[in-house]
Amino acid sequence: MKNATLVLCLLAFGAVGLTTRIVAHSTIQDSDSSTVVFSAVATELPRGPVAQDSQTFTGRVTQAEGKFVLEDVESKATFLLDDQDKAKEFNGKNVKVTGTLDPNNNTIHVVDIQEA
Repeated sequence: MKNATLVLCLLAFGAVGLTTRIVAHSTIQDSDSSTVVFSAVATELPRGPVAQDSQTFTGRVTQAEGKFVLEDVESKATFLLDDQDKAKEFNGKNVKVTGTLDPNNNTIHVVDIQEA
């Protein structure tokens, strides 16, 4: 019966949003020699913002507080670029950045940077 309790606990955790995949199998031998097999699978549930399609951003790569950012000249907005190594190559240049914007921290998750 302990195995059945384990399976029920795994199912309960799956209902509240595990962040890893767990597969559990439990076998219980009944007193009449019949075998009951319990299986449970808990899969990862999506968390955080829903994934967005890539967008294109244009502006100039500059440094602010020691980090490379994209400055949008028209809107005067500044976005942190998450790939600092790629951004460093374009310091001071006008660029087109392809990526996704995380509005929670104003960061562009860079897929590609090209000189504009």
